[in-house]
Amino acid sequence: MNLKKHVPNTITLLNLFSGCIALIFAFEENFVLAFYFVALGIFFDFFDGFFARLFNVTGPLGVQLDSLADMVTSGVVPGVVMYKMLLNTVPGHDLPTYVPYLGFLITLGSCYRLAKFNIDTRQSDSFIGLPTPANALLILSLPLVLANTDSLTVLEMLVNPWLLLVVTFFSAFILNAELPLFSLKVKEFSIKENALQLIFLVLSLILLLLCGYLGVTLTILLYVLLSAVSNKLSAR
Repeated sequence: MNLKKHVPNTITLLNLFSGCIALIFAFEENFVLAFYFVALGIFFDFFDGFFARLFNVTGPLGVQLDSLADMVTSGVVPGVVMYKMLLNTVPGHDLPTYVPYLGFLITLGSCYRLAKFNIDTRQSDSFIGLPTPANALLILSLPLVLANTDSLTVLEMLVNPWLLLVVTFFSAFILNAELPLFSLKVKEFSIKENALQLIFLVLSLILLLLCGYLGVTLTILLYVLLSAVSNKLSAR
């Protein structure tokens, strides 16, 4: 029995398991543990493909399983988190009771992206639109920033349901936007070939060290910004 062929799919299922646990914590509004279990799921998501290529056991089952696991960890969980954030802010702003459910537009956008990703041959070496794991980290960082900020401006922004709705629509849009984003995968050990990735990693580390949870939010936005700048320079 070839046990190697089961390793990648087992890792993928660990991603799904992490997402299920994160989902429970998200419903309980324990956003810290929800964030860390989503991060753990994303860790597994990165390595399932790595081991599939290492053991040469890639196949259609793994591709579909990966997207199904991501749908929970990086699709349903951020939708629940945004639903909960809107649910906690809408009552004080005299908005319709259905507004919090709009948070699940993030889940719908994630689902559409994951389905499109599986049949889009352009995304083998880079991404078109924000990957669902990056989007999940962006959304899950928001309640942590809210809970740990000393800035009244940031506090007022993150308890404003209108701003949260803007973030929701932006999230659903950027997941499926025709915006090329660079991949973080290193295929050649060359500083010149990986200069953009190295710049991003250094800046991300600085942001995380200086800004804490806000650094996660800023890192995802930096990723989109650097990709846009890189695309502009490449087009010249």
